[in-house]
Amino acid sequence: MVIVFLLAGGIMLLVFQYAGWRAQTALLPRYCADPGGTIRIVRKIISATEPAGDEKRRPYIIAAKLIFLIPQEAGETQEAYLSRLRLRIEESCAQAY
Repeated sequence: MVIVFLLAGGIMLLVFQYAGWRAQTALLPRYCADPGGTIRIVRKIISATEPAGDEKRRPYIIAAKLIFLIPQEAGETQEAYLSRLRLRIEESCAQAY
């Protein structure tokens, strides 16, 4: 029984490591084209009740993925979160290019 738990724990650890690597190398660099625009959309998503309104929803879905990859920490202000988000995108872009 202990072996099963150790094996399951090892597999979970590998999955989380892979997810972090994929986010850093494949998912975050796609925001390099217009990081300012993405941050503006994220700001609208976290502050407005209907952020997209009548606009196209695709940019909002893409920005929402970023919120999932880099969540806001407990007690973190919106401005601090957006600054941290911008920094992570810039770091990712610097590594990718």
